[in-house]
Amino acid sequence: MSQKQYGMVIDLKRCIGCHTCAMACKVSNNLPNDIWWNRILTDGGPSMDTARGTYQHFTMDYYPLSCQHCDNPACVKVCPVGATYKDEETGIVRQDYDKCIGCRMCMAACPYTGVRSFNWEEPKYSIDFPVGDQDVPTHQKHVVEKCTFCYQRLAKGEEPACMESCPAQARHFGDLNDPASDVAKLIAEREHKQLLPDRGTNPSIYYLV
Repeated sequence: MSQKQYGMVIDLKRCIGCHTCAMACKVSNNLPNDIWWNRILTDGGPSMDTARGTYQHFTMDYYPLSCQHCDNPACVKVCPVGATYKDEETGIVRQDYDKCIGCRMCMAACPYTGVRSFNWEEPKYSIDFPVGDQDVPTHQKHVVEKCTFCYQRLAKGEEPACMESCPAQARHFGDLNDPASDVAKLIAEREHKQLLPDRGTNPSIYYLV
């Protein structure tokens, strides 16, 4: 067990599905075209931003989805070269692009569909200069990518871009192992759930319901 276990608590009652977190993530991490580390899923109708039910009885909820930074990550267990690893200091599940051989075993083992992306070709961008944080690792061809909790920002004492930019203040970030942290207090005080708890991964993303 790491000294810290950084995680995120997302308040589903406050999330308005505005996708600001997804855009902030894409810009801050200079993500290539068609690559998204953070997505907002609609729990409702068959399409994004559509409700289920009938007139006067509509229901719709939003679920922000990214890497769950599991305490017991399935992806780490299957990576043959150690490119996917759990950072000992923070508990964050990270990717080493230089080690990655593109086998995509981590993608197959991860129970959370779509939280990882694979660069089939040399990364392409809509504009001809990098955006976002200056110290973001260079994206590479034939490697797997995913949310890093904006590790480059954490190293400078800053918060993940998705949390900092959320207009509804639906996101909270901190050390789950610290009972005095906001995230630990919220989990202790509010009803919550994790995604696919039966898989035994113990994700570090908690959803307040």
